[in-house]
Amino acid sequence: MNITPYVTGGMAFKRPFEQYYDDPVYDVHDADDDGQIDNPGNILYYMPTRTNQSDSYNLSVGVSATWSRPLDQTLQEQCKQAAQASINQMVQLTANKRLDFELARLKNCGELKKSGIMFHPKSPYYSVCADVVLVQPAGVVVPHMHSLGTNQVEPPKEEEVKATGDADDLGTFSIGDVKD
Repeated sequence: MNITPYVTGGMAFKRPFEQYYDDPVYDVHDADDDGQIDNPGNILYYMPTRTNQSDSYNLSVGVSATWSRPLDQTLQEQCKQAAQASINQMVQLTANKRLDFELARLKNCGELKKSGIMFHPKSPYYSVCADVVLVQPAGVVVPHMHSLGTNQVEPPKEEEVKATGDADDLGTFSIGDVKD
């Protein structure tokens, strides 16, 4: 249901406003009865004539009410679903654009930082790349240096070797084809 109050107004007027005008009364006298006016165009006097001119104003106040009921609930639901799908698509497109923007910012700031280019910390644009951090990529060895000292060789320690048995433990062995 839709209820709409309204107020309308109108005004009609003519300027200059004149209530009366002077209407001339002409001399139509024919004194010699010859059918010709004796003094044509002669004005005897002016008669005030009402113009009936008036301004008009109107004001209309009212209420308009409309009631409607959809006859097909399925179409109404489909319309709602289509509207929601359109809203979801717009939200996703906005999120995609934001992601594209952030990735482009990350890439450009990273490449500039690698090249040693950056905004001055007091620049209003310093914050554009302030949150971009360079890290070492996986599988890449950073160039580095080691300090090497001199190696001092220590003589090997002598260990005492101890026998775990005697010659009788060896037994008799023969090699090859020996005949007695």
